[in-house]
Amino acid sequence: MTQFQIHYEEPGYEPSTVSAGRSLSVELDATRSPILFGCRTGICGTCLVEVQAGLEQLEPPGGDEQELLDVLTDNPRARLACQIDVCCPLTLKPLPQ
Repeated sequence: MTQFQIHYEEPGYEPSTVSAGRSLSVELDATRSPILFGCRTGICGTCLVEVQAGLEQLEPPGGDEQELLDVLTDNPRARLACQIDVCCPLTLKPLPQ
């Protein structure tokens, strides 16, 4: 199975290895990452991140995710990490709410 590295822009965090097609919320919750997960369904915004590398390869946000992103931020690179299925290497930076 193909695996990809997930890098963080937060100091002190090593990259995580995630299998292709896996949900970030499932994989990163089990590892030491700077990304917090609350509801895991895309309604709380706890896992708001800026995708600094790899955004163009991800599926665009669904309608519900986009509605919450519109409320939380005007950052065009923002995504809810719990809604991302891994398909490429990513570099993520947690965003304040």
